[in-house]
Amino acid sequence: MKKLIIAIMLMATSTLAFAQSKVYVTREITPESLVRIFEALGCKPEGRVAVKISTGESEKTGYLRPDFIKPLVDKVHGTIVECNTAYAGTRNTSEAHWKTIRQHGFTQIAPVDIMDEEGDMTIPVADSTHLRYNIVGKHLGYYDWMINLAHFKGHQMGGFGGVLKNASIGVASASGKAYIHTAGYTEKVDELWGHVDDQDGFVESMAAAAQAVHNFFGKGERIVYIAVMNNMSIDCDCNANPQKPLIEDYGIVASTDPVALDQACYDIISKIHNDKHNNNKPLLERIAKQHGTHILEWGEKIGLGSRRYTIINIDK
Repeated sequence: MKKLIIAIMLMATSTLAFAQSKVYVTREITPESLVRIFEALGCKPEGRVAVKISTGESEKTGYLRPDFIKPLVDKVHGTIVECNTAYAGTRNTSEAHWKTIRQHGFTQIAPVDIMDEEGDMTIPVADSTHLRYNIVGKHLGYYDWMINLAHFKGHQMGGFGGVLKNASIGVASASGKAYIHTAGYTEKVDELWGHVDDQDGFVESMAAAAQAVHNFFGKGERIVYIAVMNNMSIDCDCNANPQKPLIEDYGIVASTDPVALDQACYDIISKIHNDKHNNNKPLLERIAKQHGTHILEWGEKIGLGSRRYTIINIDK
């Protein structure tokens, strides 16, 4: 009997070890395919649903356009949510941000909420290596569910921006952004840029902050992650003048596991065959220079998700 129990325990451990997260993919980038890949996740949001996007620093960036996301936002009766930035630009104050939101057309398709317009609040972190807590927009507490809808591209500081960045930096208030960027050194925006020399600490802090948001929504039971792989510049949508994309549009990727999703996006970029239409070298070099993939390693280490995944193509 003892041998049988040990054998069963070993089998269970083996099953867990080889368990892989499901990552859904469609090569079609349309409003309809965005809804379809969300439906493939099999989730049914209830209550007040936040749809977290980037509203984009300028029209030159690759932020997800209102007409593209409208059918999904309508389907879940969602509210588009964002937070103010921690750098000078078109979104660093609520007044300026509202102007940009209106200019970019988001108020024409759905309710919009700048979550830190009335201040911020702290939520717990499971990983306290650098952060004592996560500082997010106060209005985050209004929502029962979140759809993390990211535009996958490069990023000047993080190497790349996907759903993990959208959950961490994106949901953080301006003070929270300073706190994450400085790996817990300061919450003061005016001190931010003097304390950004700990790159790995910054990346690890992003993972911890993303986990805090994930856990806020029922430890992942009330949040899903979608990344649109188009207009993939080496620069983020927070850069008002990004470099021209050198990679063809790929598709849309979705999962309930944010680590698996960003890992899949990185793997897709890495495996692109370079030809007259594609040159993945600049983006991969930027990711490597900024230790971008460390967020995947750290996210897995702290239990946010798995780097092992199974691709499910919904086009078949």
